[in-house]
Amino acid sequence: MADDIILKADNLFKHYPIRDGILRSTGKQNVKAVDGVSFELRRGETLGIVGESGCGKSTLGRMLMRLEEPTAGTLNFDGHDMYSLNSKEMRAVRRDIQIVFQDPYTSLNPRKTVGDIIGEPFDIHQDVVPKAGRKKAVQELLELVGLNPEHISRYPHQFSGGQRQRIGIARGIALRPKVLICDEPVSALDVSVQAQVINLMEKLQNELGLSYVFIAHDLSVVRHISDRVGVMYLGRMVELGTEEEIYQRPTHPYTQALLSAVPVPDPTMRGKREQIVLTGDVPSPANPPSGCRFHTRCFKAQERCSVDDPELIDRPDGVAAHRSACLFAEPRVIVETIDVTHVEPDARFATTDVVDQAAFGEDAETEPADAAAMAERSEATVGSEGRQSSTQDNLLVVDDEPDEKRDPRV
Repeated sequence: MADDIILKADNLFKHYPIRDGILRSTGKQNVKAVDGVSFELRRGETLGIVGESGCGKSTLGRMLMRLEEPTAGTLNFDGHDMYSLNSKEMRAVRRDIQIVFQDPYTSLNPRKTVGDIIGEPFDIHQDVVPKAGRKKAVQELLELVGLNPEHISRYPHQFSGGQRQRIGIARGIALRPKVLICDEPVSALDVSVQAQVINLMEKLQNELGLSYVFIAHDLSVVRHISDRVGVMYLGRMVELGTEEEIYQRPTHPYTQALLSAVPVPDPTMRGKREQIVLTGDVPSPANPPSGCRFHTRCFKAQERCSVDDPELIDRPDGVAAHRSACLFAEPRVIVETIDVTHVEPDARFATTDVVDQAAFGEDAETEPADAAAMAERSEATVGSEGRQSSTQDNLLVVDDEPDEKRDPRV
């Protein structure tokens, strides 16, 4: 429904001119960082944006905040055309759309305390919280993101990476925005800390009714938090659909290649997955290929792919249809996965003890195949160790030379 859409990007372009020296533009070529991206974000929804490094994800995120002015295109936020607003009007709109930056180490001012960093939005928008109540508001935000309110006077270097990212999130939600742009908020964190931050963001979304644009290159993280997912390649959106459509019924070859590279934490799938290996390098965004941007690396490319530029439209996915920019779009199951949350673990993996699988049958509950065979293997192992000891003895004898024959430099 149109009333549910809070953010709508229509044909966004961002081209950076290639300069000859510091000031003078060549006027001939541009780096096409974002080249015709369109999507919608609904209220209370998380839209994940994924793709390789250099595909334009972060540039798109900055354009959604109007930290980058577009070359062309429109951006409608909650009924406002953001790119037509003046600076005063834009400041009012920015109360409702905030950003969490990628690097928790450089996005926080090291000379300011945590209280000053989180309270800075209140200094800019002074009508949100009275000056006398700002300290209490900052302490409440610290507690909301799982930090000790008593640490309000500490500096960023006194916190870990995960804690710093929580500080960045607290600053982002200080004004109770409607939309939060998350530019790879967990890429610089350890896996265990990533899970904590993701769970925190889901909790805040439920409590505050936030809408997220979640930019990342980790497909498993995006799948965990996103309702819908957009896949970008070389400045363009090549596939857009729900989490189920993208991960279970991908139709674009690039999406299929990305998914085939995701590790699956299932030992039984080892050697059974089909991995799609792309050949060649990613083309330069200053000189993208004609036709389909992906045809130079695509395993399904045909002659017309270098001429015809496919549109991002609904294409059949085997069950229904979702948007894909491929002339030969068809669903392809990369790997079958199931929810194993409530499944009893296999007895072979229920213990940390080392089990000699060669002495057991196919089933973990099977008794040892043959006691004599086990004894024979033990003797073979002992014999092998004996030979190793003998070799070490020989090495010791060789090394034990008279002092007069030994090289003094050794």
